[in-house]
Amino acid sequence: MGFHATVLTLYPEMFPGHLGVSLAGRALDRGDATVEAVNIRDHATGKHRNVDDTPAGGGAGMVLRPDVLARAIDAVSSGDDPRPRILMSPRGRPLTQARVRDLANGPGAVIVCGRFEGVDQRVIEARNLEEISIGDYVLSGGEPAALILLDAVIRVLPGVMGNAESGAHESFETGLLEHPHYTRPQVFEGREIPAVLTSGNHKAIEDWRQAQALDLTRNRRPDLVDQGLKPKD
Repeated sequence: MGFHATVLTLYPEMFPGHLGVSLAGRALDRGDATVEAVNIRDHATGKHRNVDDTPAGGGAGMVLRPDVLARAIDAVSSGDDPRPRILMSPRGRPLTQARVRDLANGPGAVIVCGRFEGVDQRVIEARNLEEISIGDYVLSGGEPAALILLDAVIRVLPGVMGNAESGAHESFETGLLEHPHYTRPQVFEGREIPAVLTSGNHKAIEDWRQAQALDLTRNRRPDLVDQGLKPKD
């Protein structure tokens, strides 16, 4: 049984989006993964099928109602559903490659796409939603974030990448940013491929790549080095 994601959203037409092409698209076609988009509004009641209301205590914007969202979650995820329930939220814990790998090793996920000013805290607690952020910025809704999370997960599912080593040395897989890449032509606008890469000395090439990755990480993401993340032996 493949990875099965159920996405709760007010805009189901946004899915599968870019997941329908390239690596992810082929994985979906093969059944390695499935992505089901469910409209939260289908679980609203009343004449106007309202899904939001004004924030308690006042303030700008609207808040996604807990009763509507709870019904939507319960409809797609029973009490014995082993899939984690995720809320895409800018206040969530940052998405990491390690969490991506954890999700890829599991049965799937129920992903809630927030809208408006946010989601009522009570449903977050009552339905045990894990808040995940894809970066320190705010989007108009959780849908693009959900697509990014799913893209990251689907591409590392077994068999999705033709060469398993393609993902083994990428940024964050070793705890460092990835080393620079080069290909033909040998000389491009006066810039040559570093000689070590065409030397045939595999040990020297690996050492060069490790050193480049560490230098790049120190310059661009010193926080990773500060956390004590080192290349794998």
